[in-house]
Amino acid sequence: MADTNDYHPLADRMRPDSINAYFGQTHILSEDKPLRKAIEQGRLHSMVFWGPPGTGKTTLAKLITHSCDAQFLTVSAVLSGVKDIRAAIEQAKQYREVYQKDTVLFVDEVHRFNKSQQDAFLPFVEDGTVTFIGATTENPSFELNNALLSRVRVYVLKSLTEDELLTILKQAVNDKENGLGHLAITTTDEVLARLASVADGDARRALNFLEIASDLATDGEITADLIDEVLKDGSLRRFDKGGEAFYDQISALHKSVRGSNPDAALYWFTRMIDGGCDPFYIARRMVRMASEDIGNADPRGIRLALDAWETQERLGSPEGELAIAQAIVYLACAAKSNAVYTAYKTAMQDAKQSGSKEVPLHLRNAPTGLMKSLDYGKDYRYAHNEAHGYAAGEHYFPDDMQAKEYYQPVNRGLEIKIAEKLAALRELDKKAKQSKN
Repeated sequence: MADTNDYHPLADRMRPDSINAYFGQTHILSEDKPLRKAIEQGRLHSMVFWGPPGTGKTTLAKLITHSCDAQFLTVSAVLSGVKDIRAAIEQAKQYREVYQKDTVLFVDEVHRFNKSQQDAFLPFVEDGTVTFIGATTENPSFELNNALLSRVRVYVLKSLTEDELLTILKQAVNDKENGLGHLAITTTDEVLARLASVADGDARRALNFLEIASDLATDGEITADLIDEVLKDGSLRRFDKGGEAFYDQISALHKSVRGSNPDAALYWFTRMIDGGCDPFYIARRMVRMASEDIGNADPRGIRLALDAWETQERLGSPEGELAIAQAIVYLACAAKSNAVYTAYKTAMQDAKQSGSKEVPLHLRNAPTGLMKSLDYGKDYRYAHNEAHGYAAGEHYFPDDMQAKEYYQPVNRGLEIKIAEKLAALRELDKKAKQSKN
């Protein structure tokens, strides 16, 4: 689950964190190549990476920045203008004044900037305020100004080979920290080779396919038949028709639901369906949205999301998508709460840090005589036999751990009533403790 912004797609989680872990582009990154030497020696210079999608342009820019201990700023040529460029330049200047360190300004899809926008970089590249790194899928000779082109070195990135993609996919399956290893996914080299072949040299696409397949692998096994199911719609090879990353659209849908905007949520849903996204992928994400962002403010949300998922399974496309759309609108309009999500994360942190604390004797089950002789279950208070059906003052945490209040209901939806009930129960606890004293 994500906040909000905790969730990252598999392709993002599997980004290498060092040049040695970076796959492909040996023609520019092998030991004797100038770029590799510059990276290892921490020498920055302005450059443009030109290559197909999913070849590691952004990742390489980040690795270079990290190796040179510089600040990484990014500007998207799709969404930004001269104002954003000026703001980035000011941030770079302040960073140099405070830390005496360089800044890498990474411009994604730089070919989408017009002449005046490209010209805005020139004086600051020239005087060293920023080191410019651009990424483009288009030929820089035609898309970049000569003035800018003369100040950068162009590196051509190539599509990854099937062997390189296969290695990346195997790592993703086995990686327990960032990949799918914690899910105990099973598959074969032949199945992964099939994914590598249809990814067309694009690592992001290969990992997106793998993540979708893992979402649909109900028994934990990714089979050839499942891969065929994922790939049956040819448009799935391109997740969207506008050239933007698939996970950006998932993020936009999630944030539109969280932001209670059913119209925007429907727009992003239909964009993804039109682009060939598997509706089961969206159905699964809806269940997460219902739990993460709505929770007990409206518990009907998760049930409706599951019903939509089941309807898609029973009716298929295109009829099933209407049920998903219905659920999306409901979730967008529902009262919002991330109280359970926040409580879960905090409790998990305590569970990891507190060690293996013993269960108090009064909370243990005592099915045998030996256990009873050891005082298992002794002095347990059966809540149904207590006033208000509540054992006021009882302690349910480990004996050497103070009671915590992880769950803080919000003042929206059903959680208003839940908060009132919890407040009343805590007042009973308070009175019970006072009476003991």
